Amino acid sequence: MTLGHQVTIIGCGDYFKNYPVDIKFIRPYQSGVMKYLKNLIYRLTGFDWASWHIKNQFFNRAQDFKNYDVVQLINESPLGIAPRDEAAIVGYLRQYNPLLFVLSCGTDYISVRYAMDQKFRYSILTPLFENKVTAKDYAPILKYMEPQFVALHHKVMSWTDGVIATDLDYHIPMMGQEKYLGLIPNPINTDLLQDNATAKEDNKEQETQNDLITIFHGINTKNYFKKGSDYFEQALKEIQKKYADQVRIITTRDVPYHDYITAYSQADIILDQVLGYDQGYNALEAMAQGKIVFTGAEQEWLDHYQLAPDTVAINAMPDAEAIAQKLSWLIDNPEVRRTIAQKARLFIEESHQYQNIAKQYLNAWQQKEN
Repeated sequence: MTLGHQVTIIGCGDYFKNYPVDIKFIRPYQSGVMKYLKNLIYRLTGFDWASWHIKNQFFNRAQDFKNYDVVQLINESPLGIAPRDEAAIVGYLRQYNPLLFVLSCGTDYISVRYAMDQKFRYSILTPLFENKVTAKDYAPILKYMEPQFVALHHKVMSWTDGVIATDLDYHIPMMGQEKYLGLIPNPINTDLLQDNATAKEDNKEQETQNDLITIFHGINTKNYFKKGSDYFEQALKEIQKKYADQVRIITTRDVPYHDYITAYSQADIILDQVLGYDQGYNALEAMAQGKIVFTGAEQEWLDHYQLAPDTVAINAMPDAEAIAQKLSWLIDNPEVRRTIAQKARLFIEESHQYQNIAKQYLNAWQQKEN
């Protein structure tokens, strides 16, 4: 709306994260006896009761989803429901709106296929290849390789006017795909995120040698190995022993997005994810606040943004000892910490500022409109 456009966001809130949306579909039967009954029915018949309810919620308000200038899907399976129900919804949006685009910003057929073929040096599937998890543990990812999801992928690709990737982890697999429009980085509203690095620099005279360096690690237990949390936890054990009187470690598990942001606001260093080439939203928002983030910052990302290693973010390798060494380096060098924190904020302002990113979307959409 800042640029004079009207936007309606619809969705289910992304489970426990409970993201705010304008029109929310309730995902029923998520606990207790009803969850057991839903799962039993699915095992016996293949009928997804919760998916059926979400589809009905959509079509009960079908008139609200017509005649937009652009529909932008967050994924080829945007609501995370049964493929046939997803196809009915996306097909409706295609029929009653002139332009429909898809984001590649999370697991989908193309990115999972690329990872399954082990074309990355490491990926979110590395824990599966290393037998840290079972195929059942990775069902939400591997489902995209199942026939019904492959069919959904091809349907959505036939309907869409173009696909946009939001970071290198999805840009690389999408390169060469027929309808791929290119990478548009994730937008960050820097107006709402305080630059804590500058504030600390302004007040550094007040710092004392007794100030603790706060390290934050937010764990999503369902994605524990996918995010490389095992490497982080192993590294933190070493850091706690080595710097017990210099650091404070905060760990959270499965908290809503708002609570997550509140918890990490006091941190100096954020441990975000290991098995990626680029950063997701949590990392970017932390960087916007002048925090040092251990995340995906691989050579491909450095090349894309023309950066030197360890100047904007710390590339978290799948190596606990290497992570511990980088943490030690930062703890021992306060001037390095301040410099990286300041450059992190500047990078977000230059490459992820939300109004500039919105203009890139508008340009991509308008090119197809014309």
